[in-house]
Amino acid sequence: MQTEKSNFSEWYNEVIKEAELCDIRYGVKGFVVFMPWAVMTMNKMYDMYEKELQKRGHVPALFPALIPESYLTREKEHVEGFVPEVFWVTEAGKNKLEEKLAMRPTSETAMYSMYSLWIKGKKDLPLKLYQRGQVWRYETKATKPFIRSREFYWIEAHDCFATREEAEAQVREDMEMAENIIHQKFGVPFLFFKRPQWDKFAGAVDTYAADTLLPDGRVLQLPSTHMLGQNFSKSFNIKYMDENEREEFVWQTCYGPAISRIYAAVFATHGDEKGLVLPFDLAPLQIIIIPIVKVETKDEVNRKCKEIIGTLRDRYSVKIDDGEETPGAKFNLWELKGVPVRIEIGKRDIDSGMLTIVRRDTKEKKQIKESKLIETIEKIREEMLKNLISKADSWFKGQMTEANSLEELNAALEKFGFVKIPFCTDQMEGEKCAEVVKEHCHANIRGTLYGKDEKPTNKKCIACGKKATVYVYAARQY
Repeated sequence: MQTEKSNFSEWYNEVIKEAELCDIRYGVKGFVVFMPWAVMTMNKMYDMYEKELQKRGHVPALFPALIPESYLTREKEHVEGFVPEVFWVTEAGKNKLEEKLAMRPTSETAMYSMYSLWIKGKKDLPLKLYQRGQVWRYETKATKPFIRSREFYWIEAHDCFATREEAEAQVREDMEMAENIIHQKFGVPFLFFKRPQWDKFAGAVDTYAADTLLPDGRVLQLPSTHMLGQNFSKSFNIKYMDENEREEFVWQTCYGPAISRIYAAVFATHGDEKGLVLPFDLAPLQIIIIPIVKVETKDEVNRKCKEIIGTLRDRYSVKIDDGEETPGAKFNLWELKGVPVRIEIGKRDIDSGMLTIVRRDTKEKKQIKESKLIETIEKIREEMLKNLISKADSWFKGQMTEANSLEELNAALEKFGFVKIPFCTDQMEGEKCAEVVKEHCHANIRGTLYGKDEKPTNKKCIACGKKATVYVYAARQY
């Protein structure tokens, strides 16, 4: 992690502008234009995630962006949680609509209205559909491009099963997908928390979420996965006939990797003082070739550059920068944009049969034999991802500590991202204590660490002083 806590916000705002990731000058608050350099990486992220989903039995679908109000209000907890964030469509042309239509804040109610028509018998299960697209939420907190906006791009998977056990297995599988893709492919570390009951998804039985940290130590939520139980199947009458010809409500889960937000985590996690540092397989442009020319060598050097690009273009995304700028200006531009590999070619390289190659992540510069070019790039491709993961993991692991009082928590949050604290309960009764933590420390309770049975011994709740029954983690969030 190269950017410091003190200047991360400044770095973030500068890099999204200078690297041309988005333009915030669109005329609707909280809506931005995502520019090609960002979209090309986001499309690669979508492709990796969708391949993982399909490998695990999910198939794609596309549902309408508009949801009738009557659909949205069928599940009581869900509507109470989402209606304050809804954008409503009330007119079409000159006509007032008979029923208000919500621009989807999430798609449970749109998809489950159809699931009730499609699922009849056990042969129709499991049903595992996902869609990629936009959702719209009237976010009232301060917006920040990619991190928090009123329109974001994501994938949402919605699954139905015959049994609770199958649904719970899907929740665990969702977590595995996050590890396989976000950590192992994108290089972004995270912790999976079981959210406290007061902070679960509206309409869910339980919510689990992956939280990462940005360089300023603030938490950014990545995918969440929800055990919905039978709450929605009962509201939407999604039933199947079992072997004994009895009607049973299905068990459901949903999963939501927000690609645009995960993209922010990718470039914030790996970026440095020069700009973006992107994993090789996510970079819009993987290799930039820079001719180093004088007037008398220009034609010969350009011919060699074209020869090299011909060798590479079937395998990689590659470009020659033959503009009029100085080599130094070109180096700065492509480092800013995070191109993983730079090849410099001059007359001296041609005469020696060598090429100068530079890695973006380590800034290592070396000469290689031209015959070893593809072998070298493949080695860089593999080593770069390992290096980015290792650096990110090392920093992330150093961002955790413990506290036993509000004063200790306040002090710890100035230095660390996650702070483990003793707490009375993660059930609904603990919400008042969570408010105390928020008021005194400007921190949120993220939940209990998934997969760890952490039980305090002879500890008191950090907020109310009652006997602590769980360890929870507190952090400041976006």
